[in-house]
Amino acid sequence: MGKKIAVLTSGGDSPGMNAAIRAVVRKGIYEGMEVYGVNRGFLGLVEGDMKKYELGDVGDFLQRGGTLLYSARFPEFSMEEYQLKAIFQLERFGIEALIVIGGNGSYRGVEALTKRGFPAIGLPGTIDNDIPGTDFTIGFDTAINTIVNCIDRLRDTATSHERTFIVEVMGRNAGDVAIWTGLAGGAEAIMIPEEPYDIKDIADQLNKGRMRGKKHSIIIVAEGAGSAYEVSEKLNELDDFHSRVSVLGHIQRGGRPTAQDRILASRLGARAVELILQGKHGLAVGIKDNKITENVISEILKQPRQLDNSMVELVKQLSI
Repeated sequence: MGKKIAVLTSGGDSPGMNAAIRAVVRKGIYEGMEVYGVNRGFLGLVEGDMKKYELGDVGDFLQRGGTLLYSARFPEFSMEEYQLKAIFQLERFGIEALIVIGGNGSYRGVEALTKRGFPAIGLPGTIDNDIPGTDFTIGFDTAINTIVNCIDRLRDTATSHERTFIVEVMGRNAGDVAIWTGLAGGAEAIMIPEEPYDIKDIADQLNKGRMRGKKHSIIIVAEGAGSAYEVSEKLNELDDFHSRVSVLGHIQRGGRPTAQDRILASRLGARAVELILQGKHGLAVGIKDNKITENVISEILKQPRQLDNSMVELVKQLSI
């Protein structure tokens, strides 16, 4: 009998997770493995909520957003009691290795299991693109395309009514979503958690545009940098910018994954299975310069996230 492995998704869902699940299941079966899906992340793992997957179980899911395995927040997994319960359930089902798709918190779960001697591998699934060791995370490309589509529509209304729109996007600790959508959407200003901002500087930038005849503006605010409503109030205290607020919320996480996210997820999922076959674990799989890479997950969790300052500077230069 071949190896038994399991896969779960944890934390916030992101488009492309289903493509990663499909890749793990089909690559695993192709290699002669039995593959189990764990429902509701680490919570479901502790409860033993898993079942064996066949080829057909992941059919027609490649193009769907969300996660067919569901997801749940379970911060209690940081406690020894629940880690031991999870390992008990995995051993009860005869599972020999676990693949976890998620963000920073999910990686900590992988690290905890690895330290307790259970083989586990992490795949970066989060729209925030805030995982060190990989250029892109599963779901990021879809999310920024969704947001840019919204910005394009808002600009139509902003132009018609000569208004300033402040658009709040996700990014509690990382500004990648705001930076990339700000550049792609032609925003007049971006606000990110990694850099301080002066509301007066932003107001001056908007006024420069008005002096040369510009009738509308778009400002992108990452949620970790502040509330879009507060930014709107502060701007209107300095001048009458006719500002309006649009908080995009969870719409950023949904929708069909782009081709890029489907391909990335498929490559990462297949590579995770290959690593298990090679007897490797405690790793985080990622992509660097379009090549699949893997790093020790405990080292990844120690690394500070690097902001691409050249992208930030380019947004500033092009928004004059």
